[in-house]
Order: sequence, then structure tokens, then C-alpha cells
Amino acid sequence: MAGSKEIRTKIKSVQNTRKITKAMEMVSASKMRKAQDRMRASRPYGDKVRNIAAHLALANPEYRHPYLVQREERNAGVIVVTTDKGLCGGLNTNILRAVTGKLRELEERGVSVRTTAIGNKGFGFLSRIGAQVVSHAIQLGDTPHLERLIGPLKIQLDAYANGEIDAVYLAYTRFINTMSQVPVIEQLLPLSPEKLKEESREYTWDYIYEPDAQSVLDELLVRYVEAIIYQAVAENMASEQSARMVAMKAASDNAKKVIDDLQLSYNKARQAAITQELSEIVSGAAAV
Repeated sequence: MAGSKEIRTKIKSVQNTRKITKAMEMVSASKMRKAQDRMRASRPYGDKVRNIAAHLALANPEYRHPYLVQREERNAGVIVVTTDKGLCGGLNTNILRAVTGKLRELEERGVSVRTTAIGNKGFGFLSRIGAQVVSHAIQLGDTPHLERLIGPLKIQLDAYANGEIDAVYLAYTRFINTMSQVPVIEQLLPLSPEKLKEESREYTWDYIYEPDAQSVLDELLVRYVEAIIYQAVAENMASEQSARMVAMKAASDNAKKVIDDLQLSYNKARQAAITQELSEIVSGAAAV
């Protein structure tokens, strides 16, 4: 059994660790609420852009934007959204495992892949496995800003528009609730009919275009794709704070159990030392 002094040192060390995890849990809880509010606030914009894009696409069947054209898949792009920091449980591990499976699937089909990393963890992972990383965005902070994302994303979007790649996939962690976050890999481009499915109505919308329908539809679909990616980043950040809060709470609870076990061991060691001292005193007195 370890000595009482050594056990006291361990108790002090675990107590200090528990103070850190408890503080991180409280900070994550505060950031989680803000991230969830930001995530929910961005949803109506994306829904409205989607509805208008669907109306315009149906109102102009003679023009097909490149984002709507299905192609034979020979080259693909994958946008991977992860966190910049760790200590958030299995959040990054789950999405990167799903990305690994998707990359293996594309490779088996003979599809060449280029990737974009949003988040330091994903960037480091893609670099380690030797993936072709054409752009990245890291250190986004606690609030995602679209201007920080547009540059790296434009490389993939322009490559698709120019015919250099035939599909773009988006991998991120979807926020379900505080206890549940689901890794998702969905096709971003070409836009599927389900994504642009408009609301049912009994009348047909018509528009007056300025300068022309093609220019309006081109600009609107780019904004719609950017809104999808921004929403994915916002959901990933909400998932990150939720997962970190849960992980830090579990760490704090485990630290408390360890402290209780060490305290019990300390009491036993102290009691054994006292018993031994009494035995030595009694033995000495008997010898005299």
C-alpha cells in the first residue's frame, strides 16, 4: 500500500484536475446555449433561400445550372467539418471514422478525391493520411463567420462549376440534442431534387428578373450552397460545445470517485500506521 504522504499528493493532484474540468464544463454550458441559438437562427434563412431557388428552378426549366446537373462521377471533393480543439469526447473520432469509410468507398470506385478541411482536427487528420488537401480553414473561434469560409469553399465550388470534379460531399456532425450528435456525410453538389423540393402550392409563381433569370439563378444557388455549409459549421459548433460539456461533466464525476477511493486508501494507511505505532509502544512497554 502506498504511503499516506504519496496518497495525499495524489488526492491534491486529482482535486486540481477536477477544478479544471468543472470550470470547463461550466464554460462549455454557456457557449453551448449561444451556439444553439446561433444554429437555430440560421435555419430560417437557409429554408427561405431553398424555397426561392426551387421556385426559380421550376419557373425556368430551359436553363439548367451546373449545380443541378448530374454527372458521371470520376472526381469528387469532400468538405470535412471538425473542431479546432479537443476534449469533446468522441465527436471528432466519429466523423473522421465516417470520412475514412467514405474515402475508401470512393477509392474502390476509382474516384479521385480532393478535400477541404474546416477545423484543425480534420486538417491534421487529412494531412496524416496523405489525402489531397486543396484548401483549409482553421481557428474559426466560437462564432463562425461566412467570410472566413468562402475562400476555402470557393476552390471546391469553382472546381465543380468548371467540370474538374463531378460531385462534392459535406461531412459534419449534426446536432440532435445535448446528449446526441450524429456524424453525417451528405451530397452537397449536384443539388438533389429532394433538397430543392418546393412547398406544395396551388398556384405558379412568376418573377421579373433583373438583369436576367440566368444571372439571378446563378447567384442564388451559390448563396444557397454557402448557407448549407454555414449551417453545417454552426451545427458542428453546437455539437462540439454539447459534447465537451458532457465529457467534462463525466470527467468531473470520475475525478470525484477517484478522490473518494484515494481518501479511503489514505484513511486505511493512516489507521495502519497508528495501529503499528500502538503495537510498537505496547511491545516496548512489555519488554521493559
